[in-house]
Amino acid sequence: MKFSVEEFRNWKYKKVTLVGMSGVGKTHISAMLRHHQWYHYSGDYRIGTRYLDEAILDLIKGQAMQVPFLSELLRNDWIYIRNNIKVSDLGPVLSFVGKLGDPERGGVPLEDFQQRQARYRDAEIAAMRDVPAFIEKGRQIYGYPHFVNDVGGSLCELEEPGVIELLAEHTLILYIQVTDEEEEQKLIARAQSDPKPLYYRPEFLTEQLAVYLEENGIRYAAEMDPDAFTRWVFPRLFRSRVPRYEEIAKRGYTVTSRDIGEVRDERDFLDLLETAIARSN
Repeated sequence: MKFSVEEFRNWKYKKVTLVGMSGVGKTHISAMLRHHQWYHYSGDYRIGTRYLDEAILDLIKGQAMQVPFLSELLRNDWIYIRNNIKVSDLGPVLSFVGKLGDPERGGVPLEDFQQRQARYRDAEIAAMRDVPAFIEKGRQIYGYPHFVNDVGGSLCELEEPGVIELLAEHTLILYIQVTDEEEEQKLIARAQSDPKPLYYRPEFLTEQLAVYLEENGIRYAAEMDPDAFTRWVFPRLFRSRVPRYEEIAKRGYTVTSRDIGEVRDERDFLDLLETAIARSN
């Protein structure tokens, strides 16, 4: 959606999709807006509670069945396991996606990792296609006049026809851009200390894995330290995503991560959007 400043001010039911790398402040802004009558739709929360719920539970149960005491309880239906996914804590989703590397150090074997990546991609596509329905649910069922779509950092990686077009048709797309090296380093450090589920395009993963193995004199992914590989690959993933985000941003508006860091309430956010619209026009 595109607007003049006046059209945006008069837009009765505002609907915004926040786009950008994990850690730029999408969830922080969305949680703040929820206190100002905005329905907060979290793509990763939808993925975990709807599209990967059973897969996550199966993974957990598989681990529990390896413990004799727990396996007896499960087989006899004396206990049950369920996910407790929160918008602010995506631990079960993160555990399912996992980290590539040595299973003895908490990693996931390459073939399993690739399968989980494919399932995560399908789930993210499905969650984005649910956005129009949740716009209506947010207003009609829960009484929120406005809607903010807090998408995962891998939206730009999906390469699925129609997904970005759907979001641009139903929402204003706001790209949160990282514009300087200091902010970039903060973002990378934040992503490494507080990781979110990561999706890698298959060709990107194949290319970067080959480089990492050669640089470290390792023959197989199963020999890698999962944390070390994730720390090494994230800056490369970040930089590969920038032009993809910039292409999406052509369908909407752009602000910086520094701009977002100064937003304290809904009025600040709306003022920032109006500034972005005026600058674009």
